[in-house]
Amino acid sequence: MVLDVVRYPNKILRQVSSKVVDFDSGLHNFLDDMYDTMIELNGVGIAAIQVANPIRALLVNIPREDEIQYKDDLLEIINPEIIQANGIIMWNEGCLSVPGFYEEIQRFQKITLRYQNRFGKVNEEVFEDFFAVALQHEIDHLNGILFVDKLPLLKRKKFEKELKKREREHAGV
Repeated sequence: MVLDVVRYPNKILRQVSSKVVDFDSGLHNFLDDMYDTMIELNGVGIAAIQVANPIRALLVNIPREDEIQYKDDLLEIINPEIIQANGIIMWNEGCLSVPGFYEEIQRFQKITLRYQNRFGKVNEEVFEDFFAVALQHEIDHLNGILFVDKLPLLKRKKFEKELKKREREHAGV
């Protein structure tokens, strides 16, 4: 089932998400709904807080070279913890909660991530480049941080101005 995505500047997006403790059918159904939502909106990642559920759960599904997202490649990440981070990379990011706005953001190029899967099994993996960037973006959501928060002051002001302009246009003013 496709869920409603919370959009910036909704204060829900500023909540710090809580640790998942129940790895039950309720969580499994919710993860499935998150996947449906992400794919429907052409996203490569989504955090639970973006659909108004403040739990430490996120999905990432990076397209392959043929630009298709295969469900076999889906990462379901519960209670993530970055335990090591190296290198710097600039990446052009967008967000389902901030539609139509893209900007280059500085991230770690390589991360080691400890997390649980939908059944509670602990995993530890190394991710690089696009995967590392997408995971950091979604983990930020779990901590109430948006990619626009990482913009330099002038770009942030430009973003806020563009957002107000869009709101006025949407309101018909």
